[in-house]
Formats: sequence, structure tokens, C-alpha cells
Amino acid sequence: MKLYIPVAAGVEASVKRQLRQLGYGDCPALQGRICLEGDWQDVARLNVCLRAGERVLIGVGEFPSPDFDALYDGVFRLPWEEYLSAHSMILMDGKCVRSRLMAVKATGGVVKKAITERLKQKLGVHTLDERGERVVVGVYLYEDTAYLTLDTSGDGLHKRGYRVRTYDAPLRETTAAAMVESSFFRAGKPFADVFCGSGTIPIEAALYMRNIAPGMARDFDFTRWKCAPRGILKLAREEAKEGEIRTPLPRLFASDISSAAVEIARFHASRAGVEKDIVFRTQDMRKFTSPETNGVLICNPPYGERMENADLMGLYRDFGNMYRALPDWSCYFLSAYANAARAFGGRADRMRRLWNAHLACTLYSYFGKPPCKK
Repeated sequence: MKLYIPVAAGVEASVKRQLRQLGYGDCPALQGRICLEGDWQDVARLNVCLRAGERVLIGVGEFPSPDFDALYDGVFRLPWEEYLSAHSMILMDGKCVRSRLMAVKATGGVVKKAITERLKQKLGVHTLDERGERVVVGVYLYEDTAYLTLDTSGDGLHKRGYRVRTYDAPLRETTAAAMVESSFFRAGKPFADVFCGSGTIPIEAALYMRNIAPGMARDFDFTRWKCAPRGILKLAREEAKEGEIRTPLPRLFASDISSAAVEIARFHASRAGVEKDIVFRTQDMRKFTSPETNGVLICNPPYGERMENADLMGLYRDFGNMYRALPDWSCYFLSAYANAARAFGGRADRMRRLWNAHLACTLYSYFGKPPCKK
């Protein structure tokens, strides 16, 4: 099958690196999606193991669609009966980019009508009750080509299952995972997040350090489809479990000035099974110090929704001063604050635009000195 992995802008390289680590080689990216070939076991493996991908989609077909008649005919010719039943609850998801068919709602209506007519004809039924398993059909119109997909994930892959309590401006789990994966952090290196909030970054760092698959504790839509082989999710979880690192490792550090945030973060770490890998502390960022060298700071500081510009300028200035007092550490922080780099001080070694949900942010990277070779 042709598989697609939608990714947020700016994290394509991180997802492609993980795919290579999983044995899929160099997969091309096309219009915000990474493309690869796979079977049902790959569907299960990718849903369980991907850290920064948003979903796993099955490509049902693609064809020219200059108008609604061509769209209907093309959808009707696709083998929907191989995936859907007479009871499937069909939901539509659509996007149009530079297409002559820019009415997303109307496009979804045409696609669903073609699917239902095909199913009634092929399954020999007069009606579809839609009381069964959920199936999200995606129609992506790019210029004059239609791409039809099935969403095997259901809820987005950022929903790991451990974050159930909310705190101010939560960071998307997939974005946090991409920040960790693209940094210098590796198992055994000193790590700190001094704006930990609800704990997303240190938890994702601990999962990464232990090689714990992020989708181990959640379910996926494809497991309820009759076309998917039974037991493949169990096999994918068993395979992922075998790769976990269980040896003792140095603990990660996470702090926040809010005791309520630290309590929530500790609770989430417990749900994720990594509470013993993280030291949580209620502490002002300015008081953080460390005698260790070559550590990694990864943070999501406040952007300014509830702070005045002068307060933000001072916060980022103090953050920069604190970082420069650490011996040979590297620092990565995500921010939508326009003056973040100027207030933090020093020229960033790398700046990359990332999207946290629907908010455009910049990931600033400051590289410390490399470790001395022994």
C-alpha cells in the first residue's frame, strides 16, 4: 500500500530521520506529507512508533479532477469495498490547494456520495446505516489532482494518552518530540527544561532516551476495521517493547516557577511511565545552575499572551544570561515572541520556523562547545 504521513511544517527532517531508523530508507516528502510503501504491519508499527508525525494515512487512489464530474467518477472507480463495510461511519476531511475546486465542503459532499453509491452497488445493499466503525476519508486536492486517503490513526498521533490535565499554552507532543530529536540530547547527557509547564518536553525527552514508543498506551481506528489483519497492533507493541532501554540512566531535570504546573507535570510523567527518570522542582528559571558540562536545555518559554512586552523582554534577557553561565551547554527554545532572539542575546546558530498547533513559532538553537575527546 501507499502510505502518507502528514507532518507539521519544520519537522519533516526529524520524521524522515526516524523513518530511516525504523528501516524505511530515505522517504520523499510531498506537499507536507512523507510518502512510503508498506503493508498493514507497517501501518501498526508507524502508528505506535512515530514521535513527530501527525497521522498515518493509506492512499486509496489519485487521479485528475479538473471539475466535480471528474472528481465523482474518479472516486466511484476506487475499491472502497475493500476497506469499508455497510456499517462504516464515514467522516470527511478535506483540503484544497491551488485547485479549481476550492469549496471544501462541497467537495466532501461529492466524494461521500460517490463512495456510498459504490458501496451500495458492490455490497448489494440499499442503505448504509453508518452505525459501525469510524473511518475518516481524506480528499486532498492539489492543483488538478485528487488524492484520496483513509486515516488509520483516528485521533492525531500527538495524543499519546498521558496528558489529561491542561496548563497555560500547552506544547503539542509531536512538536516537543521533534525539538528533542533534532537537538544534541542523547541518553546519558545532562538535560534541563526550566519552563516545563505541564511536562511535555521532559516527558518526550524521557521517552526518547528510553526508546519507549509514544503510541504504546493508546488505540487506533484501523484496529476496528474488518480489512485490517487481527493482532497486528499487538505485534507492533511487542516489537517496540523489545527495543526499550531499561538500564539505569542519569535523570532529567524539569522545573517551573508555578507549583501547580510542576504538580501537573509530575502527574503526567507518572501516566507516561517515566516519573523515575525526571527530577521535578518548583523553581524560578533564573536560579538554575549545573556543575555538569555539555548539557542540553530544551524549553518552551512564555510567548506573551498574558505578559507585557517589557516583562517578556526582561524574562528572555535573564534566560539568556542564565544560559551563558552554564559551561558548554547547548540551548533550544521555541517562541512566537518577535523579540526573542534580541532579548536572549547572542547570535543563534540555527533558526527554524515551526508550527505549534496553529501558531507560527521559531525554534532557536544555540550550540555549546563539543565534548573534549578522551
